[in-house]
Formats: sequence, C-alpha cells, structure tokens
Amino acid sequence: MKYLGLDLGSKTLGMALSDSSGIIASSYKIIRHNEEYERLLNEVVGEVEKLGIEAIVLGFPKNMNNTIGPKGELSLDFKDKLEKRLEIPIFLQDERLSTVSATNVLIDGGVSRKRRKKVVDSLAATIILQTYLDRKDKEK
Repeated sequence: MKYLGLDLGSKTLGMALSDSSGIIASSYKIIRHNEEYERLLNEVVGEVEKLGIEAIVLGFPKNMNNTIGPKGELSLDFKDKLEKRLEIPIFLQDERLSTVSATNVLIDGGVSRKRRKKVVDSLAATIILQTYLDRKDKEK
C-alpha cells in the first residue's frame, strides 16, 4: 500500500511518500499555501491521483497535555474536507515534536539555517509517516 504523509503548517504543507510496500517513508515535496486551503486541497487531490496513493497519514498536532488546540482543529477540518473529495482512508498521527525532531536531525547533519527552513516541513512529514508505518507494522 502506498501512503502519503502530510504535515500541515500555517504557510506550508510538507509531504512524504512511502514505498509501494508501505515500509519506508521519504521526503517528497513542500507546497506553499499561505492559508489558501481550497487551492491546497486541490493540489493534494491532484498528487494523490498522480501518484496512485492508497492512504494518507495526516499529522495531528496535539498540545503536550493531550488536548486539541487550534492547529489540531485545523488538521481535523482538513481531514474532513479531504475525506469528502477522496475515497481512500485518512489516518491521523500524533505529531508532537516532529518538527523539533526534524530540525535537530538537520542541525546534527550540518544543514544551514537557510536550507533547514526549506526542507524542515518535508522532513517532519517523513517523520510523521515513518512513525505511523512503524506503529502499523508492530500492530500486525
């Protein structure tokens, strides 16, 4: 099964893809949207169709105390809108600290601050997707 991982931010959407067996996630691309969510939905639907995606894993930002804040509500709304336009499963994956983890990986790799800003959302989407794939694999 081929998965698409999404990290929805306020200005960008990081995307990651799994291999066709649904085991390994890798960074794919970043879409800048500046809160133009209808255009963003159209682009995601187009990518799903173009890539033959069979399921989506959407990052779900919860607060550290496990409550759902405004960003979590935005993700839930985005998920609902995607579900109305696509006939594939959409799973939520807790994404707490995924961007922090992605930033730390890039810093440890010696990536410049300017370059980090360009790739951090895609790497965060990769971490979200890989976390889901690892968890799913353990549940088998």
